[in-house]
Amino acid sequence: MDTVIRRADARRTTTPNATMTTFASPTQGASRQALWRVEMAPGAAGPDHVMAGEQIWTVVGGAARVEVAGEVVALAAGDTLVLPAGLPRRVHADAERGLEAVVTGPGDDTASGPGRDPVVPPWIA
Repeated sequence: MDTVIRRADARRTTTPNATMTTFASPTQGASRQALWRVEMAPGAAGPDHVMAGEQIWTVVGGAARVEVAGEVVALAAGDTLVLPAGLPRRVHADAERGLEAVVTGPGDDTASGPGRDPVVPPWIA
């Protein structure tokens, strides 16, 4: 049987850095994967962090600069970045256009960072 998650059932989570809209996750119709949209205001930057699982980011609007393990990757609309598990990263939205991306990864993925214990972010759970 197919599971349908209606637009009205999408879950929104807002942090100081971005708004994530969860389309599917283990608690929202998916068995193991999570799929969400990230919207970042112009000039916003996420925290330095490490994800335990691989993530795939596709930029659908705006642009970004992503720091991955000390290297910088520039992304524009239409670009896809595969972020390996376990590497430190930080996402910076374009200063003028912001960032909108669709992201997928494991539904039990954990995020950790300097001085922070691993947690499953609410938009992934």
